[in-house]
Amino acid sequence: MHPMLNIAVRAAHHAGDIIMRSSENASSIKVDRKGKNDFVTEVDRFAEREIISILRNAYPDHGILAEESGHHDGDDYTWIIDPLDGTTNFLHGFPQFSVSIALKHKGRLEQAVIYDPLRQETFTATRGGGAMLGNRRIRVTNQKSMKGSLLGTGFPFKNQQHLEAYLGMFSSLFKESAGIRRAGSAALDLAYVAAGRLDGFWEIGLQPWDMAAGVLLIREAGGIVTDFDNGGTYLESGNLIAANTKMRQIIHNAIRPHMTDALLPGGS
Repeated sequence: MHPMLNIAVRAAHHAGDIIMRSSENASSIKVDRKGKNDFVTEVDRFAEREIISILRNAYPDHGILAEESGHHDGDDYTWIIDPLDGTTNFLHGFPQFSVSIALKHKGRLEQAVIYDPLRQETFTATRGGGAMLGNRRIRVTNQKSMKGSLLGTGFPFKNQQHLEAYLGMFSSLFKESAGIRRAGSAALDLAYVAAGRLDGFWEIGLQPWDMAAGVLLIREAGGIVTDFDNGGTYLESGNLIAANTKMRQIIHNAIRPHMTDALLPGGS
């Protein structure tokens, strides 16, 4: 394992330990509202501080982009951190949440880890080195049609101005697929695409920390990730399609009629 990835895995596991210890007393956790349908807990903050402490101790000059504490200046390396992806699930005892850490160097994703502390599953990737679940190499599925496919998605609960467009996309895909899952942790959804548990995924309005690690996992697992215009602006736009090459095109073709200008690069 790459030394930087090894540090990231250690940080993710430490954060996961904090999350699991806190889950035993979830009813007493302090919760703040960041925005509509957007919550942060003291657990998010504790886990993020632990991750940053471990990364800073190993690489004091690296930059940080973290969901709760924002941007910390550094050199050409930036760690992109979501300490608890799926906070609402966590608060309700719904068993789907994760820790996500990615490393970007000069604009290129280099390392990724997504850790599921409930199942103790660790998904990792190094650019050019493939994607792994524990010690096992993973690959995206070879699904070539919508028939029989299982897709993942996320509702635009923070961007409800896109709800009508989203529902049109959902309807088009739902009619042809075997099913669509909305589990509530985009990072884990993307890891599941990389591991072949989902045949594809799309979502509107994600943040970089939601998807950075998952993007590298999918690429290294043989998949492809694009924005809604077949381009690479997903980290900026937050709009993403991920699958194998054939399925990504099928998903794009199905949702394209429902895209508004606001969902395309440069839209507002």
